[in-house]
Amino acid sequence: MEPWSNGAILLRLDRLRDLSHDSCTNMASTSPDAEQKKTPAGRPTFPDMELETLEYWKRKKIFERSVEERPESKLFVFYDGPPFATGLPHYGHLLQSIIKDVIPRYKTMQGFRVTRRWGWDCHGLPVESLIEKEENLTTHEELCAFGVEKFTDSCRTSVLRYVGEWKKYIERMGRWVDMENAYLTLDEGYIESVWWVFAELVKKGYIYKDRRVSLYSPRRATPLANFEIAMDNSYVDHEDPAITIKFKVKDKEDSYLLAWTTTPWTLISNVALAVHPNLIYVTVKLRDTGEIVTFAESRMNEVLKQFYPLDDANDPHPDKAMPFEIVERHRGEELQGIKYEPLYTFYPVEVGYHVITADYVSDEDGTGIVHIAPAYGEEDFEVGKRHNLTFVEALDEQGRFMREVEPWAGMEYAEANNPIMEDLESRKLLYRKETIVHSVPVDPRSKDLLIFRAQPAWFVNITKLKPKLLETAKKIHWHPSHFKEGRFGKGLETSPDWNISRTRFWGAPLPVWECETCPERTIVSSVKELRAKSTPDSFPKNLDLHRPSIDEVKFVCPNCGGVMRRIPEVFDCWFESGSMPYASEHYPFEHRDRFEQHFPADFIGEAQDQTRGWFQRLHILATALMGKPAFKDVIVTGMVLNEQGKKMSKRDKNYADTWTIIEAYGADALRLYMLSSPVVVGEQLNFSEREIDEVSRKILNLVWNVTVFYKTYGGDDRIELSKPRSAHVLDRWILARLHAVIQEVTTAYETYDVIETVRPLRAFIDDLSTWWLRRSRNRIRGEDAYERLDALKTLREVLLDLSALLAPAAPFIAERIYRDMEGLKASVHLERWPKEDMRLIDVRLIEDMAWVRNAVSIGLEQRAAVKIPIRQVLASATVRMKGAADIERLSNKLDLLELIREELNVEAVKFVTSEEDQIAVELDTELTPVLKAKGLSRELIRHIMAYRKTLGLQPQDEVDIRVAISDETLRNTIIALLESMKSNVRAKSFEIQETVEKGIEVKSIKLDNVDVHIQIMK
Repeated sequence: MEPWSNGAILLRLDRLRDLSHDSCTNMASTSPDAEQKKTPAGRPTFPDMELETLEYWKRKKIFERSVEERPESKLFVFYDGPPFATGLPHYGHLLQSIIKDVIPRYKTMQGFRVTRRWGWDCHGLPVESLIEKEENLTTHEELCAFGVEKFTDSCRTSVLRYVGEWKKYIERMGRWVDMENAYLTLDEGYIESVWWVFAELVKKGYIYKDRRVSLYSPRRATPLANFEIAMDNSYVDHEDPAITIKFKVKDKEDSYLLAWTTTPWTLISNVALAVHPNLIYVTVKLRDTGEIVTFAESRMNEVLKQFYPLDDANDPHPDKAMPFEIVERHRGEELQGIKYEPLYTFYPVEVGYHVITADYVSDEDGTGIVHIAPAYGEEDFEVGKRHNLTFVEALDEQGRFMREVEPWAGMEYAEANNPIMEDLESRKLLYRKETIVHSVPVDPRSKDLLIFRAQPAWFVNITKLKPKLLETAKKIHWHPSHFKEGRFGKGLETSPDWNISRTRFWGAPLPVWECETCPERTIVSSVKELRAKSTPDSFPKNLDLHRPSIDEVKFVCPNCGGVMRRIPEVFDCWFESGSMPYASEHYPFEHRDRFEQHFPADFIGEAQDQTRGWFQRLHILATALMGKPAFKDVIVTGMVLNEQGKKMSKRDKNYADTWTIIEAYGADALRLYMLSSPVVVGEQLNFSEREIDEVSRKILNLVWNVTVFYKTYGGDDRIELSKPRSAHVLDRWILARLHAVIQEVTTAYETYDVIETVRPLRAFIDDLSTWWLRRSRNRIRGEDAYERLDALKTLREVLLDLSALLAPAAPFIAERIYRDMEGLKASVHLERWPKEDMRLIDVRLIEDMAWVRNAVSIGLEQRAAVKIPIRQVLASATVRMKGAADIERLSNKLDLLELIREELNVEAVKFVTSEEDQIAVELDTELTPVLKAKGLSRELIRHIMAYRKTLGLQPQDEVDIRVAISDETLRNTIIALLESMKSNVRAKSFEIQETVEKGIEVKSIKLDNVDVHIQIMK
């Protein structure tokens, strides 16, 4: 965007970056001189490894290249919803950033060009609240006295206070996004596009101004939209009065209508009583007072509860008169028109003080008669309009009674409850006084209690738009799918008209000028139009489209020649964020082609509260403006709570600090933990550090150990991936598993099934480490060069493809594996996504290997039951299974049977038929001398290998070994097996002696209760 010719204040991110520069300097970094540290031989500190990778990405500009190297003709469009920078990011923010990083990374590897531009939400109550707290401004009056210009300047300078910390967190989490060129909702270009959106909606007839009831914050003197409260579930349990009032029926002595309320302060504005037309109402005479009261018959037990129970078996006067008498019964509609005497007459009422009917009246609580104050209730307001009732507004903007209410003038509404109740009681108009604890709405940010209040406001006509909204919503794909017809769909169906105006200060101003002397109104859609219409003396030299500067601009009324001034309201910040697709591009004033290429978005993602927030606001404005949705696919996540399932609270310190977790476990562990949890399918996550540690151990550690194993045994020579591939059964199986997983993970990404992009990888890594590698170690360590090369080629191929599969979800470990495997490109994130080879997906082999592992597991359980260690060779294992055909087929799979034989350490594997569906494995546990000798040799090998490790020897180091055994029988037993043992311990020479050699360190052990001494010389 070009600088404004009128010298407008341009508050860009680069001018604010210094506000938070120091916050970024404490993030550790690695030396830029080291291209790559040598892979350590053991478990790394993953956070340190990630910092090294971050430095590498910066140095090589990998993010920038990942975008630029993809064709502009193949776009994948992602919209990033703007967060506020008024506080530090929490786990919920990090979760969204993970989702917003994973999908673009995947699409980039699929060959798409995915631009990722950050945005900041700069306006609204979050920012104002911060300044009010800092300046100790507790009321609307104090803010005005402080000065609007001073206040908005403070908002401006503080709006990006935490940008440095946000950048640190986002970068450290491995998210790739352009934060240097972020869009800001306070930019003049952004605001101008918001004006255009508003003006277009006016032209299309979707905007109107009216007096409507909405939730209202007296302390802030501004309305709030109902969806803001609903999306944050901003309700608290609060104790209020619960009183039943006697309304005196006019011209009827001692006759009253009973109504119930939890807001005594609204009685000042009462103008009617409402009954349900079809409920039955009773008129009851109370014998002790002679008063006659009317209420719903179904509420009799509650209204007259002071007289219950009526029957008392111990009463000495059973024939005494009943305490009350029902004198009349009426349907509600028959009560319509009954007049009553007003409780208060502070304001003249031309139409009112009579009974009306309303279908919303309920007999679930109270008396079945509702007191009506149209100024302070949604339903009251609507029924008041329908019956043309006088509108009585008794509170000022700060929620205090106005001067007409003489006894309580200037008193805050809630404070007036007790005096009002005392007044009613003194006049014998208070039938009953109790209290109730119920759920009431509060300001999501300040937690101040809200009231319902009618006031003039600007609305988007959702009612008029609703058919189109529901129709265009059908084109959106939701993940999880239940949000389509559920929370989002039902939210659209029940959505009221959207109040988009706020009587506040820091926000995009409504571009509406009204004449002081006639009804003329002008809607401005651009700064050019603003300049053309303004009087020369009123247009500021340095225009700022914020209050109070914009309020100085005046027009000449084209109708009467009078002065036109801007209305004081600013936009609801949700209108601004909903305008993001247009305003972030300064559309339609610039970048028309780019906007048209990037609308609608292919993908967006946020938490489930945004179904009534950003998602709905985007959809409303896009449907109204463009006649289609703003996005095609959307991922909706659940909420992150603490480990006990409670909301995370900085004040209560009831959760682990985010930065501490990242420093302790690294970003990959946190990413994989969240991506494999129910939170990514819209469910709740009780955040657990223990489970992050488990992810680190069971995914990162395993895959890293496999990588280290390859580096250790692959040596410095590059293992070329030449064909033909290995024919070894384990290699064929792991490649079949790999390509099946490629297919599975690709499908999951394509369908935005995020949880299934990670879970198959976790199982595959476990298979690779605990089965393929464990069963292949001897091949890789052995003397057969061809078998060794086949295994290493297979492992390198698997790790290269696995690094690509891991890249979107765990970008750091993926990068390290890829570079350790000497991938062809500068980064795995510049690679193309692997494509499954259907020829390699041998489903039968995958099933057979699963059968083998199951048989082995059952056999090992049998060994444990009889307490025979695995190193002790047994004669045979007999597999009992149903199905002669399967037995015949598996009996011929000698390579699979060899795996069972080796795993169970038996000499032979046999089959017998069984009638049971489940297989069983029986071990021959009789130990012959030969079998026992083989077991002893294995035990000795284990001790020698452990001693090698203690001495710090590397696997490739060949050594001279001497074993001293004084017992002749054991010595001869071991000598007989010496040749088979030699290769297993990588020995140049291996001798069994009667005594130890002097001057050489000795490791002493017990073998079959005989002292054995091991000596190793390099």
